[in-house]
Amino acid sequence: MNIGIIGLGDMGKLYAKAFAKAGYRVMGCDVPQLRESLSAELSPFGIEVAEDGIQVSRSSDFIIYSVEAEKIKDVVAAYGHATKYGAIVGGQTSVKHPEIEAFETYLPKDVNIVTCHSLHGPGFSTAGQQLIVIRHRATDDAYKKALNIYEALGSNIAEIPDYHVHDKIVADTQALTHMGFESMGTAWKNAKFFPWDNDSYNNGGIDNVKILTTLRIFAYKAHVYAGLAILNPYARKQVKRYAESESELFKLMIQENAKAFRERIYRAKEFVFHESCELLMLDDSIMKTYKLSEGSGVRKPNSHLSLLAMVDAWYHLGVNPYDNLVGQTPPFRLRLGIAEYLFKNEDLLEESLETALFDKTIRGDDLEFHSAVREWASIIGYGDLVGYKAHFEDTKAFFEDKLQDGLKQSAELIKRLG
Repeated sequence: MNIGIIGLGDMGKLYAKAFAKAGYRVMGCDVPQLRESLSAELSPFGIEVAEDGIQVSRSSDFIIYSVEAEKIKDVVAAYGHATKYGAIVGGQTSVKHPEIEAFETYLPKDVNIVTCHSLHGPGFSTAGQQLIVIRHRATDDAYKKALNIYEALGSNIAEIPDYHVHDKIVADTQALTHMGFESMGTAWKNAKFFPWDNDSYNNGGIDNVKILTTLRIFAYKAHVYAGLAILNPYARKQVKRYAESESELFKLMIQENAKAFRERIYRAKEFVFHESCELLMLDDSIMKTYKLSEGSGVRKPNSHLSLLAMVDAWYHLGVNPYDNLVGQTPPFRLRLGIAEYLFKNEDLLEESLETALFDKTIRGDDLEFHSAVREWASIIGYGDLVGYKAHFEDTKAFFEDKLQDGLKQSAELIKRLG
């Protein structure tokens, strides 16, 4: 079968090279001004760069649209009508509602739709990574062929029967997870300090993971996160709930209402971290290894408000995060892992609650985080793609000098923690 890739950005090129290596004939396309440079880059792999998506659609038996979610409608509208009779079509977008709508609207009715979502960035090989495959509209024979082609990527395939289920999972594992780390980054930026230079953040395993994951997210492109948060109809509900949980907990903290605060946290703990849940149990010795500075050696307690709010939000949403590991990404697994590490360690959790309620030295940082959560939740709630990207880039610029170091160390941390 001939494989076509419409959109030769970072992920499109990754897929094209993987399929070519597996022995498939691959043709792809991107914007006209990039054709010459893409041909020079990809022709050594035996990949043909076509003039446009019409040529790709007419020639390919299996087609993947590898474009941004906010552009998927326009691109499918331009090229979908030329799709080869009986072809199989999929997309790489991380949110499937706009993608499926575009496919249903602009693809011929005889076309099979078996779409996918790679749960990793272009910095990783497809081999050994998590890949979701969704059968939306396909004959049994076409679906079997599609699975065989996706298997050539060497990824761990999880089949999900419905794109609505996919988007609900992704709202938690990606959109909400990213927003939490983005809020940390924005809070540190607004407070005008680097967390690795602050004793509240540079001597603990959990905070090393927070810092490195935050840098990892800001090292990538804003449009990826904007589409995940704003175009996913389930994400706004979850982001709103997270902001409400954080705000309600913060109010109890500044009131020093220890009884209500503790009851709420332990109620959420019982719901999420009950005895039958699957445990990740991150290795503290490994988490402490990866950091951006040696620190002063003086460890200061941290309220871990971001994690307390996350677990409280899961409780109020009725979400079991362990069920969503089918759609896990490295940042989600790390976030669930450090939340689990905090809540399953009774002494550490008690220290966190005491710090949240009574330690005034960290209250200013918690206020900055509270404000940052409100900022991000408002932007996402308004559906402001332009504002999201601008807000992202503003924080990214603050951490610019450390992004690549954070990306490298976080990749090593992810690999070692499994």
